[in-house]
Amino acid sequence: MSIGDEQYVSITTFTSDGRPKPTPVWIADLGDGRIGFTTAAGSWKVKRMRKTPEVVVQASDMRGRAKGGSRPIEGTAEVVTGAEFETVRDAVARKYGWQYSMIGLRDRIKTLLGREVPPDCGVVITPKDADERGD
Repeated sequence: MSIGDEQYVSITTFTSDGRPKPTPVWIADLGDGRIGFTTAAGSWKVKRMRKTPEVVVQASDMRGRAKGGSRPIEGTAEVVTGAEFETVRDAVARKYGWQYSMIGLRDRIKTLLGREVPPDCGVVITPKDADERGD
C-alpha cells in the first residue's frame, strides 16, 4: 500500500528552530509518485512549509497517532495555488467524496454568517526516495 492510499497521515513540518510540529491530514495520491492535501492558505503548517519545505509523513489515525507498522517518509513540500491547487483539490475530493463536500458546505455557512473563511491552497509532497512512494 502506498502512503497516498492511507485514510489519514500525520505530516510533520518544522519550525525555523527545527522543532517538529505534526498534524493529521487527509491525503491523496496525485498519480505521479507525489501526494497532496488541501489546507487553509494562512495555516501555520503552510507558513512553516514556506520557510522549511522538508516534511515527514507517516500513516496515522485521525488524531495523528502513527499507525502500527508504518514508517516515516521524508519529503519536500510545495505550496500550490491556481490550476495546481485544483488538481490537488480534485484528487482529495474524489478520494473523500461527501466528507470533503461537507467541509465546503461548512465554509459556505460560515461565509453566510459573516465569518471570514481564509482561501485554501494545495500542498504537494514529493517523497525523497522512489522506494518510499511505493513505485
